[in-house]
Amino acid sequence: LPLERDHDHKIELEPGAQPIVRTQWRLTQPELDELRCQLDYLFEKGFVRPSTSPFAAPILYTLKKDGGLRMCIDYRALNRVTIKSRYPIPRADELIDQLCGAKFFSKIDLRGSYHQIRVNEADYYKTAFRTRYESYEYTVMPFGLTNAPSTFQLAMNDVFWPLLYKCVIVYLDDIVIYSTTWE
Repeated sequence: LPLERDHDHKIELEPGAQPIVRTQWRLTQPELDELRCQLDYLFEKGFVRPSTSPFAAPILYTLKKDGGLRMCIDYRALNRVTIKSRYPIPRADELIDQLCGAKFFSKIDLRGSYHQIRVNEADYYKTAFRTRYESYEYTVMPFGLTNAPSTFQLAMNDVFWPLLYKCVIVYLDDIVIYSTTWE
């Protein structure tokens, strides 16, 4: 698991919000095979754990560019009752303007970026999802939560603060290092 930080992802619900349970959709055999592989990986890494949460989001699959399957948790119902973060995501046009005059660039795209942020332990149960095998909950930030981009941007801005907008720009998990000279 990643280190605990000030930016562990919190899921604050609107007052009076009740646990959300959605029925799991039917999965094809290839999707079930992929589910087993994904669950084994997530469990082995400590990214998920078995859950008895009253929350239960369904899973579904989308196709990746390479034709593979991407497991997604459908958090739309949870997102509707989550208090929205107001932390700003940078505007792409302003980031591009920042590069004006630069001649040298390095681009870094973080792999598994959201899984580098823990979920606040008190909120694990809200990330629960249901499978045919059992229910699980995330210990790290999954994709699909309404405030995940804001939490990630905040963490990245804090990490790069001394260099931010001087020689580094960050848009979520994309980092560009830029300079007018080779040094």
